[in-house]
Amino acid sequence: MSSAREDILDAVRRAQGRGSRDAPTRATLDARITTPVRHLRPAFDEDLTARFIRKLESRSGTIARVDGRAGIPAAVEIFRSAHGLAPRAAVGAGLKDIDWPADWTIHHDRAGIAESLSVSPAFAGIAETGTLMLLASPESPTTHNFVPDNQVIILETTRILRHFEDAWAALRKRTGGMPRAVNLVSGPSRTADIEQTIQLGAHGPRRLHVVLVDSA
Repeated sequence: MSSAREDILDAVRRAQGRGSRDAPTRATLDARITTPVRHLRPAFDEDLTARFIRKLESRSGTIARVDGRAGIPAAVEIFRSAHGLAPRAAVGAGLKDIDWPADWTIHHDRAGIAESLSVSPAFAGIAETGTLMLLASPESPTTHNFVPDNQVIILETTRILRHFEDAWAALRKRTGGMPRAVNLVSGPSRTADIEQTIQLGAHGPRRLHVVLVDSA
């Protein structure tokens, strides 16, 4: 355990007027975290990828599907060209292996205020609701999810899971532990606070485009 975390926990214990738990009590508490809890979950027989697409599109997200990672650049270029965006993007470092068009300006840093397009990998897709699970990391900076008006997410179809619980279970097994932040995204940012009229892009991207990658 990191010293910073231990310092915080020690401060909480002192505020509660107690010391560390004994070993049996700690084992019991740890078991509550690691033991799977079965909740009631929506039952559906629909193909996971088909359901994910249907749910995401119902919330104004758009989809392109490609065979293998080699098809990613062309799919992103079609989206960029269709919306008249400059050939520039903040691309998550997890996509450094992609051969982007030669006339594009690509960087792998956080997205700045002038950024109009980001391209990042998703950790998982959740078929239950058509939701993307995005992790904060150098491979996928959180600013990519909120700053640009246009966000393209790359999702391997093998990463589409059935329910939310399945995605959290996969995250707990991830090498390197939990990320600093997890964002669950089910479509472009929207609000109805202004005269009860849906406005896209209120707190994040106006457009969310997902490139689904089938194994080549």
